[in-house]
Amino acid sequence: MSGGRPTMTDVAIDLTVECVDERGIRHEIDSVLGYSVADPFAVTMTFVTSDGDLVWTYGRDLLMRGVHSPTGDGDVHVSPAVSYTGQAMVGIELSSPDGHLVLLARAVDVEAFLARTTALVAPGRESAHCDVDQLLSQLLAS
Repeated sequence: MSGGRPTMTDVAIDLTVECVDERGIRHEIDSVLGYSVADPFAVTMTFVTSDGDLVWTYGRDLLMRGVHSPTGDGDVHVSPAVSYTGQAMVGIELSSPDGHLVLLARAVDVEAFLARTTALVAPGRESAHCDVDQLLSQLLAS
């Protein structure tokens, strides 16, 4: 699976997500949803595993839009969903050359997380928090 390296977060919530494997067996996966003002356009989803943490980074706006309607291109798709018990959920679909995973997170948890991120950086104001010099240094260093 594709990912990135962990970063310091200003907002983080522990989140248990559900997935169903190819045999139809439901699994719960511990994860952490994170947001940093230093990277205001992105959120991270860190999966805590016995082999180490796996971090996926994708757009905060993608998560915000996906809570209410299906959205996404490429490796990440987000959409509203309903659990088998009728609970409001958010579906997060991750794809990479290594595999494909569809996760369900409780909508109330995702919405609470997003409310905390928007209290720090309002949607549309992300660019005011970007350090262009630091970004250029990182790009040139890699």
